Amino acid sequence: MALSGEDRSFFARGRVAWLKHRLDKLGVRVGSVLDFGCGTGVSAELFLKCLGVQRFTGVDVSEKSLAVAQKAHGGEGKEFTLIQNYAPRAEFDLAFCNGVFHHIPPPERPESAEYVFRALKPGGLFAVFENNPWNPGARLVMRRIAFDRDAIRLWPSESRRLLRNAGFTILLTDSLFYFPRAFAWLRGLEPMLAALPFGAQYLVLARKS
Repeated sequence: MALSGEDRSFFARGRVAWLKHRLDKLGVRVGSVLDFGCGTGVSAELFLKCLGVQRFTGVDVSEKSLAVAQKAHGGEGKEFTLIQNYAPRAEFDLAFCNGVFHHIPPPERPESAEYVFRALKPGGLFAVFENNPWNPGARLVMRRIAFDRDAIRLWPSESRRLLRNAGFTILLTDSLFYFPRAFAWLRGLEPMLAALPFGAQYLVLARKS
């Protein structure tokens, strides 16, 4: 984060704002969201405020993170629970995850993608944000963060294949966060660069067929 000159909230807002842009382009309105690997729940308020969802459910493997999420963001329309305590039942309009799959051992990734598939309504969307191996800044940041140092990054093609194998149809792949704060005056160009594969993060948006 230090390399970019921005904090985590900047990127959290940017992801949800870009996702809203894409959903608006598709003419999609969502009432319910599953945040797969929600951590401390920082995205919950953004989804309620920016997307106007009525129900937000965050799932994670960390009890400690979920306790923080519940204390900081729990309330009407928001719930947080352990992944193993939620049984997918085709009830969400949208699933979201950020930087989750690179922490899941590769042999276990298909099961996680299928878990999300089962949680979505028919036609529901899955927005997967991952750190981009094409971007040298993203690689450097991950090496400097102990939590990410041993992560196994996914190339965009790997993420698309993972989702296809789980039964999803790929709608688009976008690349985000090109310019650090020192070049913030260039950020207006980023929507035009989304089709290029070089931003610090990428989004794969897929639909449950």
